[in-house]
Amino acid sequence: MSTMKEKMHTGELYLPNDDSIMTEQMQRLELLYDFNTARPSESGKRQALLKEMFAEIGENCYIEPPLHANQSGRFVHFGKGIYANFNLTLVDDTHIYVGDYTMFGPNVTIATAGHPILPELRQEAYQYNIPVRIGKNCWLGAGVIVLPGVTIGDNTVVGAGSIVTKDLPSNVVAVGNPCWVLREINEHDREYYYKDRKIDLNTSK
Repeated sequence: MSTMKEKMHTGELYLPNDDSIMTEQMQRLELLYDFNTARPSESGKRQALLKEMFAEIGENCYIEPPLHANQSGRFVHFGKGIYANFNLTLVDDTHIYVGDYTMFGPNVTIATAGHPILPELRQEAYQYNIPVRIGKNCWLGAGVIVLPGVTIGDNTVVGAGSIVTKDLPSNVVAVGNPCWVLREINEHDREYYYKDRKIDLNTSK
């Protein structure tokens, strides 16, 4: 018979207030508190804490405090070169995977946890968790919400305020609630970076 801790990662119903879970979670949240209260000049301290907090975190990742995470990143796997703006919320009761160079705007939420529809089960505080996977070189705009079990392909851009309820393929722009594919990334995007503004990297050096 699976323990409550094991059920966190199987998609089964479990009780997150189980003592074995809560004791470890409290210890992890102490690390998160230290990260969020570190001074702006203490970048080395922040980086060291992220390596202790996260399951995996690659080089040159930057997370702007405050960071919110149920388990302080314990089940979060970040590649290299990832950037997250203010108020990234990771409901990381099971695994979250994010590929290299992905960017998060402010107030993005990635949720692995859900609760049953049946009121009697919610009253008992039952929960289930399903992993989230986000590919390489994605950009999730401000206020995006990603729901449990979602996979987002490489290079995909998710527009601000979108709620991602289903998988998204690679190399698309997706928007809305529920989020849907607006278009593929195309040749126009090689020439223009925003509306009618042309890409001219010579002027930005």
